[in-house]
Amino acid sequence: MIPLRDSARTRKFPIVNISLIVLTVATFIYQETLSQEQLANLFFQYGLIPDRFLKANLLFYPGEIIPLFSSVFLHGGWLHLLGNMLYLRVFGDNIEERLGHGNYLLFYLAMGAVAGIAHTLANPLSPVPTVGASGAVAGILGAYFISFPHARVLTLIPIGFFITTAHLPAFLYLLFWFLLQIINAFMEAGMGAETVAWWAHIGGFGVGALFALIFPSFRSPNKERSW
Repeated sequence: MIPLRDSARTRKFPIVNISLIVLTVATFIYQETLSQEQLANLFFQYGLIPDRFLKANLLFYPGEIIPLFSSVFLHGGWLHLLGNMLYLRVFGDNIEERLGHGNYLLFYLAMGAVAGIAHTLANPLSPVPTVGASGAVAGILGAYFISFPHARVLTLIPIGFFITTAHLPAFLYLLFWFLLQIINAFMEAGMGAETVAWWAHIGGFGVGALFALIFPSFRSPNKERSW
């Protein structure tokens, strides 16, 4: 299922959300100019490597904190990038309006770091660089799940060779998305390999939802406006 837009309208231009999308896309375009060796070096320098992260922080080496944030702006391919940016565009503007521009930026980066730590704890010995905004985006989805449960999401649904659309309640759409991450995480764990950082998604979503439950700034007395 692919989200196209949501029914919760914003009154302010989401300058931070748009800037994050532009910066992430620009970073990927820069990646495309690199050779395979240069790209690998970039990922190993600025991607999050669980094994290296844990060893460095056990030795109190602060330099290894940077990949918690820099890895969020790197992506492994166009589909990886476009999927994350689509979700960020659909759901991020509403959270930015609730939090304010500065707080939203801090929240986004914090969710990226939380997701990275969740992935590291689930794969402490992994020497593979992890890149992508999906953990940070998952934090946005978790916050949206609590803050806009009655909004509706216009969703593209492929059924075999046919494609249709439906207006799904945000609560159900995001609950299904979250459960799918958990199922995939345990399925890949059973096969002994993890090709996607599922626990980054799970950790980001869970902490994002928890923040929305705890902090009143995520909630508003105003009802979501429909189409």
